[in-house]
Amino acid sequence: MTKELDKIILRYKGKPGMLLGVIEEAQKLNPHKYLTKEVLEYIAKQTKVPVSKIYNIITFYAFFNLKPQGKHSIIVCRGTACHTRGSKNLLDFLIRYFGLNNGIEGQQSSLTTQDKKFTIKTVACFGQCALAPVVEVDGNIYSRVTEEKLKKIIKELLKKRK
Repeated sequence: MTKELDKIILRYKGKPGMLLGVIEEAQKLNPHKYLTKEVLEYIAKQTKVPVSKIYNIITFYAFFNLKPQGKHSIIVCRGTACHTRGSKNLLDFLIRYFGLNNGIEGQQSSLTTQDKKFTIKTVACFGQCALAPVVEVDGNIYSRVTEEKLKKIIKELLKKRK
């Protein structure tokens, strides 16, 4: 993996936003879409940026992951418009549906199923308030989502696997 990281670092060297680009591409190298401690330390060493600064960046941006992610991601908007139109109910439904009894609480902003097929996350706002409640599934935005619509989306994802 160090060869791939070296290529990424070289490609971004001296460019604005270098560190963000390097971290983002490094995360994509991992099949479970997350950054390991070893990868972060290697990036820090090669770029001469303190690991603490890299961690600051990773924990600031919601799209970086420090834990293994599922093959599919479901992100529920928790903004005001989505909340008032039922996004909390959608989140609760997903937690029940996947048997993730511990729920998303406090600092924990994501849950991954044991089989690593799905990761459930929340986001403060997608900026799609007129379409509330909004849910993103594998990068696709769905509007006016209901539990039935979510069930259908999940079933379609599971069908594609076969």
